[in-house]
Amino acid sequence: MSKQTPHTRADYRYFQTITTRWMDNDVYRHVNNVNYYSFFDTAVNEYMMREGVLTLDSAAVCLVVETGCQYFSPVAFPDLIHCGLRVAHLGNTSVRFEIGIFRNDENVAAAQGHFVHVCCDRDTQRPLAMPSAMRTALEKLRV
Repeated sequence: MSKQTPHTRADYRYFQTITTRWMDNDVYRHVNNVNYYSFFDTAVNEYMMREGVLTLDSAAVCLVVETGCQYFSPVAFPDLIHCGLRVAHLGNTSVRFEIGIFRNDENVAAAQGHFVHVCCDRDTQRPLAMPSAMRTALEKLRV
């Protein structure tokens, strides 16, 4: 797989700000790669909760079935992270979120990745058609 070109802030529809923590740094003095997936998860779920389509007792939940990330430049504590969020694909039961990680006021992504979620029944964890309110919320992010 070839390395992508870093996105800019203009490529995203929504932003969530996250403060890095001292414990996010590793022995190489930058935020460890596993934390980026936590940033992704926080941005996606915060958006869904803010839009009112995800609650702790929602009947429909979205389960991650695929992830990926490319890193372009380091982020370190005490940097402020701005997670850009967009929807690249919206299917009947699935959605592909793309997330850009922007360091402080930088316009070019330090990292960017994706999550593919499948909408499922909370109890059976079997795929189901995406509820209309969820689809409407995700359409706002579609590129």
